[in-house]
Amino acid sequence: MKYYIIAGEASGDLHASNLMRALKKTDPNAEFRFWGGDLMQEQGGTLVKHYRELAFMGFVEVLFNLKTILRNISFCKKDILKFKPDALIFIDYPGFNLRIAKWAKEKKLQTHYYISPQIWAWKENRIKAIKRDVDHMYVILPFEKEFYEEKHNFPVHFVGHPLIDAIAQKDLPDIATFKKEHQIDDRPIIAVLPGSRKQEISKMLEVMLSITQDFPEYQFIIAGAPSQETEFYATFIKKKNIKLVMNQTYNILSLSTAALVTSGTATLETALFKVPEVVCYKGSFISYHIAKRIINLSYISLVNLIMDREVVKELIQEDFNKKTLKTELDKILDKDRRKQIFEDYYALEQKLGGKGASQKTADLIVAAIR
Repeated sequence: MKYYIIAGEASGDLHASNLMRALKKTDPNAEFRFWGGDLMQEQGGTLVKHYRELAFMGFVEVLFNLKTILRNISFCKKDILKFKPDALIFIDYPGFNLRIAKWAKEKKLQTHYYISPQIWAWKENRIKAIKRDVDHMYVILPFEKEFYEEKHNFPVHFVGHPLIDAIAQKDLPDIATFKKEHQIDDRPIIAVLPGSRKQEISKMLEVMLSITQDFPEYQFIIAGAPSQETEFYATFIKKKNIKLVMNQTYNILSLSTAALVTSGTATLETALFKVPEVVCYKGSFISYHIAKRIINLSYISLVNLIMDREVVKELIQEDFNKKTLKTELDKILDKDRRKQIFEDYYALEQKLGGKGASQKTADLIVAAIR
């Protein structure tokens, strides 16, 4: 069968690639055409557009790139019609995907949404479009099933979180070889995860690295995103105990003592690797203040949202500064504090439902088509 998949960012590329692998097990004749990234491309099929061309973040940034976005939507519709898929699969990325879903429903294409838009956080009115345009919804957070079914009377499948599969499948490196290859010494590692988009990295990284001289007994390693070039990071690396390792986030986390993490999927990945973390976020002034008025959440990190309490410290906007960051990193390096974090992380993993999210979703999609 033929599957057209749309993922618009790095995390979507990861989860879609694992879904493609699972679909091939259930449907050996699976044929893919997709918008995504390198990980999806490794699974075979045809890459139409890379997510590097699609990643616009924040209200102001989207406005400035509106012509490009509308041009991509128009092209996508034509490309889908030409491919004639048995199923159209959306991976998060709601601003784009919900527009395509509306059109696809009119064209009587079967629509599947894997990894729900976060309408429980903002734009809850999108539920009307989802109920109208999405045939099958697969959710990955435990509270989402209750949100959809009890609050909005829309049946969904809770399949568990695909990050558990992604981490379990990862072959971790030989420590000595990895350290030698990347010239890493024997000091404990503080991982620095500044995000995957240029604009967020530019806002986050300078502050994240401002405290490195206060922790000379540690080495700071930046997890370079696969969507960026090494040269882009060079302007931020001005001190001695900082290294950049490209496209090795999981390997870095597997060796880390603590982490400074930009809010997003990486906060959950860090927790699943059992690494104590400080969650950081800073947006443009206008985008932040718009978001503050329309997002109704007590927390911004997935870790705290899932646990419904503060497990990891969140430094947002003005609170994200050198002084506060240093204080919070000191706290998570404390032995007693770390013990409580580890206990919370194990409880978090239990809530996420265990392994098998990708295969469960693949089986449900194939069954729906047949």
